[in-house]
Amino acid sequence: MIRTAALLPLLPLLVAGCVTTTPTDPTRPEFPPLPESVVALAAPWQDLTTARLKPEDNCYWYQHVGQVETTLLPLRTPDGRPICAQLG
Repeated sequence: MIRTAALLPLLPLLVAGCVTTTPTDPTRPEFPPLPESVVALAAPWQDLTTARLKPEDNCYWYQHVGQVETTLLPLRTPDGRPICAQLG
């Protein structure tokens, strides 16, 4: 039987194995920061860190992570209007 006192020198090594770091997720691309005017308009429940302007429709979209899938949703104001950039 191993005595507890014999394991004490190993305790720091065992506890150090419990420490985790938060690596950057290589599957999550970096997006340029949003203009302050867009941040001010956006509803608070949306993930602005994933928001970006799509050139196809000139509107801002963000990634919504659901229980089943991750999908792009239009960035909206608190009253539900989509946030789009002005053309021209």
